[in-house]
Amino acid sequence: MPFTLEHIKNIYFLGIGGIGMSALAHYFHLKEKTVVGYDRVESIVTKQLEEKGIKIFYTLDEKHIEGIDLVVYTPAISRDCVELQAADRLGIPVLKRSQVLGKISETYRTLAVAGTHGKTTTSTMLTHVLNQSGASCTAFLGGISNNLKSNFTYSESDLMVVEADEYDRSFMTLKPDIAVITSMDADHLDIYGTPEAMQENYLAFSAQAQRLVVHEKLSQFFPKEKTQTFGMHQGHYRAENLRYGNLTTVFDFVSPDHTIRDITLHMPGQHNVLNMVAALAVSVNYQANIADLKSAVESFSGIYRRFQVHYHSSQITYIDDYAHHPSEIEAVISTARALFPERELTVVFQPHLFTRTRDFAEGFAEELSKADRVILMEIYPARENPIEGVDSSWLLEKISLSEKYPVRKEELTGKLKRLIQSPSIIMTLGAGDIDRKVEEVKKLVSDFDNK
Repeated sequence: MPFTLEHIKNIYFLGIGGIGMSALAHYFHLKEKTVVGYDRVESIVTKQLEEKGIKIFYTLDEKHIEGIDLVVYTPAISRDCVELQAADRLGIPVLKRSQVLGKISETYRTLAVAGTHGKTTTSTMLTHVLNQSGASCTAFLGGISNNLKSNFTYSESDLMVVEADEYDRSFMTLKPDIAVITSMDADHLDIYGTPEAMQENYLAFSAQAQRLVVHEKLSQFFPKEKTQTFGMHQGHYRAENLRYGNLTTVFDFVSPDHTIRDITLHMPGQHNVLNMVAALAVSVNYQANIADLKSAVESFSGIYRRFQVHYHSSQITYIDDYAHHPSEIEAVISTARALFPERELTVVFQPHLFTRTRDFAEGFAEELSKADRVILMEIYPARENPIEGVDSSWLLEKISLSEKYPVRKEELTGKLKRLIQSPSIIMTLGAGDIDRKVEEVKKLVSDFDNK
């Protein structure tokens, strides 16, 4: 008999503080399951779960899974983990996060957003627009929505928005009604080996969808009969007449049947306009009220660590962003330059993963060299062991700036204090634990501006 979730009562999440795992934990808690979990460190995410009464352990012990009906884990958890081994020994079912999400999605009309870049932003935008324009949805998001103050929202409707993650081929568990594909740049080559192999998996994922909404630059890869496109000045759905304001972007949205003029997006950058156009394209396909779309976009207040402005004045602005791929760094730097062309730009970057640093070193160096000054932190290893010869010093040598500085995490604010000046932009970038320095940097910037 196929495994089902209906009769599961007690669920244990290994890595419950992960952004994807915590959304599942919220869902099952709402469904009145007993949810327990483990994570290595306390975080904003784990605190939110604990506030709902979910028990979280911060040490591993096989006793934690006594009485558990299902253990859910992520690829970041080693199969040598004592709790996974105990589950195997006790005959407790063990599933990956992606498998559980796939099973949940079978009961919904699923709108899945995939892409090397933009999937978190686009899925969060789509959730907000649907919920603000008469087409409510349940959503499992890869980031914390500023509007929701969460990465999860629930609706009684049969519509579900989910971020479709290509890492470890996780998105292959989904069979969406609509799949959005924002980009297919090379990434996760530790999993796929080659860019071509990664692209083949995107195509396999797209074949499982009933309909597709894809960036117009990717249209040649997909069957025309089930594909609609979005883009900047091109595509079935497109943005036109872009204008930059003070930390905003104004644009016109053009679809085959409607034009909505002068929409203000409070999340600057051309890349974010494209993400919103994709979200609007899907919303139009799901009978969202056209009259509500403009106000829905304008009430969207962004996502944690996606071009998040923590301090802004006439002299200095501090922005934090999750960017951890050369294309993402290019997008945030070009946006900052467009908004504040007269200011000096200091970028603090924490590389994420030894393999990613090795595979895209030239791209990282090229994009970081577009700043005026770079402060480079040590590589955040996440799930990986070090690779000989691949470290921050090696990457720093490739950056073609005279002002480039290595720094350990604990030295960051001291280094910034010596270098900070005005008028300027300070940006902290990376997908590791650099976000734990945000409050320190924010205070430093504020003190400097007000001295």
